Amino acid sequence: MNADFCEFLTELAEYEKNVSRNIHKYNAYKKAASVLSIHSRRIKSGDEAKKLKGVGKKIAAKIDEFLQTGKLKKLENIHNDEKAQAIQLLTRVSGIGPVKAAELVTNGIKTIEDLENNKNKLNHNQLIGLKYFEDFEKKIPRAEIEEIETKIRRIIVDLDSDYDITICGSYRRGKLESGDIDMLITHPTFKMTSDKKKHGEQMLKKLVAALNEIVTDTLSIGDTKFMGVCRLSPGHAARRLDIRLIPCEQYHCARLYFTGSDVFNKEMRAHALEKGFTLNEYTLRHIGVTGVPGEPIPISSEEDIFDYIDYPFKTPEERNI
Repeated sequence: MNADFCEFLTELAEYEKNVSRNIHKYNAYKKAASVLSIHSRRIKSGDEAKKLKGVGKKIAAKIDEFLQTGKLKKLENIHNDEKAQAIQLLTRVSGIGPVKAAELVTNGIKTIEDLENNKNKLNHNQLIGLKYFEDFEKKIPRAEIEEIETKIRRIIVDLDSDYDITICGSYRRGKLESGDIDMLITHPTFKMTSDKKKHGEQMLKKLVAALNEIVTDTLSIGDTKFMGVCRLSPGHAARRLDIRLIPCEQYHCARLYFTGSDVFNKEMRAHALEKGFTLNEYTLRHIGVTGVPGEPIPISSEEDIFDYIDYPFKTPEERNI
């Protein structure tokens, strides 16, 4: 119902992140876009928008300007700023962040074609981002992720049926398409008490090696995280794939965090603090009278986390805020 507002707010957010590098404004625009995207009625004025949690006075004024004129002066200025447009374009290449993009633009590199002609200025990750630029620009249909998940699950279960696998992000929240594939894996033997670094490194290398029929490129591999590229078959587009190996005690907190959305996570963490807990991607801890978090609380499911902090359980599909 409010897709046009969400569109310009998202564009403003990307500008603040990549060009101005103002994370506070980036977060404000993203939150307002998220809140408006799930609002069930068409917003008719800035005042009406201001009643929603996450829409402040300045964003309300932009909504009024857009409703009255059909455009935004700030966005028009951005569209007419050649340097800003070039930075925005280059940051769409996987591996190129705002700082690198600004440096490239200063050196006269402003287009994808310019990048192709200056590959010596790019590192390994950026070269892969450039190689698959067109593929990575495309959203991944849900049906394709389901096929990739089935294939990966089959390979990993053949390796060891005790592995637990979850694809998180927008896919787990039920969206019809996603930007990339974010997978969490755990195993009962991978614990915080074990030699996590050495054990994790061996386990992850073994997993990635087993996935060689689907993984085409490696961006980086550490003791608990793999970043790379996968392809369902030669006829399919290349897709970004991240695999995180999580100690079994932290798995459910990690699933909650990496499922998102960002706004939902922030709201849940704020609620946890109100109830005397600190919650992050690793653990849930009770905050004692001294204000210091205690030992991690044993968690055996996502529902446990909701129960401990007295927060109504939301299915992944209900977390799209």
